[in-house]
Amino acid sequence: MGYSIAQKIIKEHLVCGDMTPKSEIAIKIDQTLTQDSTGTMAYLQFEAIGIDKVKTKRSVAYIDHNTLQTGPENADDHAYIRTIAKKHGIYYSKPGNGICHQVHLERFAVPGQTLLGSDSHTPTCGGMGMLAIGAGGLDVAVAMGGGAYYISMPKIVNIKLIGRLQPFVSAKDIVLELLRRLSVKGGVGKILEYTGEGVESLSVPERATIANMGAELGATTSIFPSDSQTYKFLKAQGREQDFIELKPDEDAVYDEEIVIDLSSLEPMIACPHSPDNVVNVSSLKNVKVDQVAIGSCTNSSYTDIMKAVEILKGKTVAENVSLVISPGSRQVLNMIAQNGGLSVLISAGARILECACGPCIGMGQSPSTDGISLRTFNRNFEGRSGTPSAKVYITSPEVAAASAITGYITDPRELDLEKQIIIEMPESFIINDNMIIPPSDEPDKVEILRGPNIKPFPKAKPLSDNLFGKVLIKLGNNITTDHIMPSNAKLLPYRSNIPYLSDYCLTPCDSSFPRKAKENNGGFIVAGENYGQGSSREHAALVPLYLGIKGVLAKSFARIHMANLINNGILPLVFDNPSDYDDIDEFDELIIEGALSQVKDKVVFIKNVSKNRVYKMQLNITQRQVDILLSGGLLNYTKQNNNN
Repeated sequence: MGYSIAQKIIKEHLVCGDMTPKSEIAIKIDQTLTQDSTGTMAYLQFEAIGIDKVKTKRSVAYIDHNTLQTGPENADDHAYIRTIAKKHGIYYSKPGNGICHQVHLERFAVPGQTLLGSDSHTPTCGGMGMLAIGAGGLDVAVAMGGGAYYISMPKIVNIKLIGRLQPFVSAKDIVLELLRRLSVKGGVGKILEYTGEGVESLSVPERATIANMGAELGATTSIFPSDSQTYKFLKAQGREQDFIELKPDEDAVYDEEIVIDLSSLEPMIACPHSPDNVVNVSSLKNVKVDQVAIGSCTNSSYTDIMKAVEILKGKTVAENVSLVISPGSRQVLNMIAQNGGLSVLISAGARILECACGPCIGMGQSPSTDGISLRTFNRNFEGRSGTPSAKVYITSPEVAAASAITGYITDPRELDLEKQIIIEMPESFIINDNMIIPPSDEPDKVEILRGPNIKPFPKAKPLSDNLFGKVLIKLGNNITTDHIMPSNAKLLPYRSNIPYLSDYCLTPCDSSFPRKAKENNGGFIVAGENYGQGSSREHAALVPLYLGIKGVLAKSFARIHMANLINNGILPLVFDNPSDYDDIDEFDELIIEGALSQVKDKVVFIKNVSKNRVYKMQLNITQRQVDILLSGGLLNYTKQNNNN
């Protein structure tokens, strides 16, 4: 039996475990990346582990999220990350150099290697044939220290692409079609591996767009072959020495197969407020647009921006529309400045933003009250834009640019444009890495700078044998990490200040939650399906830990968030009988007696004292995760094992 691409990379990096679906495996990590929203906490945790220098082939710290400096907090965090990177063997990408995933794809991604990043869209580099996985900051800190990354072996799904894309249909439409078919839960526990003749016509940036939004499907990661397109991109980046060919064996066996005929796709769009609420653009009539945003780690490559340039050439942005464009990297900005594309965008009436995440993370450019914003981003969760009442649609650069001209959501095929816009990959990109700072050769001389906003992170205690508390909140399905720990321009500067953030935990769902948690000395959270989908932000576990949350009772969990709960010593409990969810009310008193032995058995019985009922809960965890919970989290577990 042959191997798929993902299986080949896993096999080569396997430290321990059995490569059968759902079995726990440990893999060696070649590269790590962090960004500043999650990075400050990750490096505080790295320091707590007590290792002098990273043990990876390459670790890179990016500044791309918290770039709006309305006070000293963000700049202080940047100084901390810059100096800790300098001291501990980590490369540092300065603010303005670009979005972590775009820059990493350009300058560091290597086919066949493993990448672990403290950002849920780390799988972007799967477009280069990397096994790239998003994780919580503590998992990344452990990997930087040379520790293996543990995960349940995912199923491998063959996404077979046939045919070719029609004019004005893009790579974004491929992944939107997958979301339409599978939903935001459809990729959970799976690696999506792209094969077929349709792959050959997709450039590396197009593949990266698709791999990026595999995160919205809940997939562990997505991966493409490393082939002639990969070599072409690497050669244009002056990195052809990093190329290796990677393809599945002819007799590779997959757990599932999904076929997409590219020639049958139309321009598509995800409607508010979920990335899987997908329809054809042609089905939306007379939807007036207030704002258009082109950029983000999903669609900010050179070819993405140049498609917008070609559509906007000689045109003017509609008077009712604010068009903002954020190139994904300084390289992209340099390229369009040199070839005249930047002038076209400015002449059309676009506002050019910094090479950063910007509006995608809620860092500026919030829409107007009740505004309709059309974005080339990856998430359109309610309130994520910074305006609670805004309606956000996500789509391709082609649809976004066409809509900016007309002022309405527009299928670009309806405009009087050339029959097809073809943007060729440059033979060579502008290479200038002077905003990537290498680590110091004299680390002992580097002083780590810590601003006053950087507070100690909460540390879990070993699990108690008896756990009790009230149900502090009862939530529905698909609660995102944006709900649990909001991420906007006002709160992002406090990513290193958990006590401050605690006053905002779950406030989009219940403004009184922080008060209730503090008044009751913590307690339990009850939720429906897919709890914790979205970002990898560890703060969605750290802040509940600070507030005294003992466990979350849910019908199911998103992968990264469940791992973050375990890493912070919070029990992720799954209803054995989902109907028990209906029986529980807010402020019911719950108790777990003999928790230590029950966690070891991976079955926990919770007594509802208020209703005199008992609920059977499953702990869908490995033996190692049992030990982590008993220890009070991954940091305690790692220290104990390092001392043994």
